[in-house]
Amino acid sequence: MKQILNGRILTPEGWLCGGSVVVDGGKILEVSNNALPVEGAERIDARGGDIVPGGIELHIHGGGGRDFMEGEEEAFRVAVDAHLRHGTTAIFPTLSSSSPAMIRAAVEACGNLMKEEGSPIMGLHLEGPYFNTAMAGAQMPEYITPPIPADYEPLLTESNVIKRWDAAPELPGTEEFGRFCTAHGCLPAIAHTKGEYEDAIRALKAGFTHLTHFTNAMSTMHKEREYKKVGIVEAGYEQEAFTVEVIADGIHVPAPLLSMIYKIKGVERMALITDALAVAASDATEAFDPRVIIEDGVCKLADRSALAGSIATMDRLVRTAVQQAGIPVADAIRMTSETPARIMGIYDRKGSLQKGKDADIVIYDADQTLRFVMQNGQAVVNEL
Repeated sequence: MKQILNGRILTPEGWLCGGSVVVDGGKILEVSNNALPVEGAERIDARGGDIVPGGIELHIHGGGGRDFMEGEEEAFRVAVDAHLRHGTTAIFPTLSSSSPAMIRAAVEACGNLMKEEGSPIMGLHLEGPYFNTAMAGAQMPEYITPPIPADYEPLLTESNVIKRWDAAPELPGTEEFGRFCTAHGCLPAIAHTKGEYEDAIRALKAGFTHLTHFTNAMSTMHKEREYKKVGIVEAGYEQEAFTVEVIADGIHVPAPLLSMIYKIKGVERMALITDALAVAASDATEAFDPRVIIEDGVCKLADRSALAGSIATMDRLVRTAVQQAGIPVADAIRMTSETPARIMGIYDRKGSLQKGKDADIVIYDADQTLRFVMQNGQAVVNEL
């Protein structure tokens, strides 16, 4: 048993000062408004820091030098562990556009690891390959295609590992794809699209309630001759039903835009993501993909025609949101924990510090520097 105390605790009701969090095994036993010693408990002194829920990563391609596209359990373990040490206590590993064979390998590896007790892996996220080639960015062009029922139907019916799948709504067959996803417990999301407002509305009715790396690789308002055409970005703002995820590295989405999205969508409709590549949380100086370079704290295509992914970690998201975009600490934390948990349907066990939930807990100091990470009741980082 462990007792975390001497810090302010973020609860669903707000900040709790002078209390403690008691952990028994892999669960939160109690969140109390007093810090009296618990008999037999190991006391963990937060030293005045913020005791908050662990980060939940919705969109991440790798870390520690390994990429989830490798489809190997060892690659998954290395990448997940690398981000765990930066405050990500639950994770949805992401595959860029891949072949059916590559997806099946990743499904098998991910499924095996999900079966392990206390695993931080919540399920697989497929970013593609059902995209608009004109908005492909760093996606592998040879794999990009409209939705193919013969490919996606067996993958979604044979296991429950795939929890989210992204597509461009203007492609033929996307609405059928969205309905099939929702019927099989998989969240369809809009991504890498040149679609317009009307495409977003049709997709929303087919179950697409989430927008992938919002404002990146999606259409915005533009003119066609004398008329203005409204894009996917505006649909995301205008339709309350859409949730959005934002790469909060301060580069993919500059701080003023990050602040604006927060003010429009609100903390309950906006999640922060890293979209991190294999080079994140590592000492690597070269990207996993030979087409990609690392420059200015971000990954770019070598010809500098587009950003290609981030090298961010969960703790960087929090610092960027608070220190650059002026977002309150509590809301920045909620957008890395509670909101992602609600979007992915795991809030019953993740995303907040409450009795009976998984003991995924991190501690930040006053400068949003990560000092402590606990996943499933086990301390992974302790720099208190």
